[in-house]
Amino acid sequence: MAEIDEAQAQRDALAIDRSKGDFKYKEDYAFDAGIGLSPTVIDYIAKVKGEDEWIREFRHKALKIFESLPMPTHWATSDLNNINFQEIRYYLAKSQKPSRTWEEVPDDVKQTFERLGIPEAERKFLAGVEAQFDSEASYSRMKEELEKLGVIFCGPNEGLSQHPEIFRKWFGKVIPAGDNKFAALNSAVFSGGSFIYIPKGVKVAQPLQAYFRINAENFGQFERTLIIADEGSEVTYMEGCTAPKFETATLHSAVVELVALKGAKIQYITVQNWSANVFNLVTKRGIAEENAEVRWIDCNIGSRLTMKYPGVVLRGAGARGEVLSIALANDGQHQDTGAKMIHAAHNTTSNIIAKSISVGNGRSTYRGLVQIPKVFQNCRNNTECDALLINEHSRTDTYPAISVRGQKNSVQHEASVSKVSAEQIFYMMQRGLSEGEAMSLAVNGFVNDLVKEFPMEYSVELKRLIELQMEGSVG
Repeated sequence: MAEIDEAQAQRDALAIDRSKGDFKYKEDYAFDAGIGLSPTVIDYIAKVKGEDEWIREFRHKALKIFESLPMPTHWATSDLNNINFQEIRYYLAKSQKPSRTWEEVPDDVKQTFERLGIPEAERKFLAGVEAQFDSEASYSRMKEELEKLGVIFCGPNEGLSQHPEIFRKWFGKVIPAGDNKFAALNSAVFSGGSFIYIPKGVKVAQPLQAYFRINAENFGQFERTLIIADEGSEVTYMEGCTAPKFETATLHSAVVELVALKGAKIQYITVQNWSANVFNLVTKRGIAEENAEVRWIDCNIGSRLTMKYPGVVLRGAGARGEVLSIALANDGQHQDTGAKMIHAAHNTTSNIIAKSISVGNGRSTYRGLVQIPKVFQNCRNNTECDALLINEHSRTDTYPAISVRGQKNSVQHEASVSKVSAEQIFYMMQRGLSEGEAMSLAVNGFVNDLVKEFPMEYSVELKRLIELQMEGSVG
């Protein structure tokens, strides 16, 4: 009896708060650009932010690029055609400056982030935290000892106004506005996000975190993040994302630029748990200079459609790039994810490990690109794509594009597709688990080696999210 009670206690400890993320509060916004996209909206955003003329011109040029580019058709989905850009609200904010103490955060916004556990996480294990609510950060703070070392952790607004000599050098250089249609859209209307600079030789032991919350209906969130790790420095950055469920479509289109200078290391961790009405169309890319390392750890759960392919341009000799990705597609969802590795120097190394789970009629897609030109030697890439199908209606596709030239380079690619074993589920049910619990255990076992790469606080939450997604997947 004691053993049964203990087992039940363990399951209770992992019980999922089904309302986490799926709630909203009525908001009064001080700044509202209205509905639809136009040059007037661009001018409104630039004006309320008090931006310099060069950034306003940057926005307008990006808008023209966005309008000139067709909707992507080479991707394996027609769902993008359901986005009506003239029905979206592009800028909503309660204030222009984030609070530096939790007590200063407006009560209604504070309710949201306290319910999501942000202040508790900050107290426990974060070196700094930024919490964005719709278009702007409502709260931003970093530990004093990091400020004394010269670490900068703020939003793009402050980066533009207070650190232009660092910010402007790299802004829009890793991902130019013309990179793709959604990068152009972000460049036109971007607001919020993070700007981080780590000085030479500084190693930030604890993670910095940003949390992005969409609260309004018919809204588009367009944060922009720029992280620069100077020579020999190290930093880990984590982001979490949620939104309540709406009947109408919500758009999230971020741009993330990482710059790891000589010998630096950047680790970027994402756990998204968007609601099923969100179009999540994100462009993420890093540059790794000599002996530098850029590492993306990515978990994609939720959203109606996710298109995300974190990339690394290995620009310096001895540079290393890695993408570890988990994607879970449930009913009515398409996770179109992958990675890009561009080898642009000798002796560079890249590693891609992608795991996907398709549930119900969900669809997962791996879309990858590896390029090694013939002028470079001793470059190595390893790519592993593993897919798990839960039932006969789920679907998975793999589209690897590998271009390797030259005589002294090495590339290996491995892909597998499997189904959950009925015998395995039966065996676990004979040991006292329900069918749903057995399925969750099998799926968590499938991704366990990648989950270990997440910080402990995130790995526990990730397992809970997978358990929630697996409920009702059998029977």
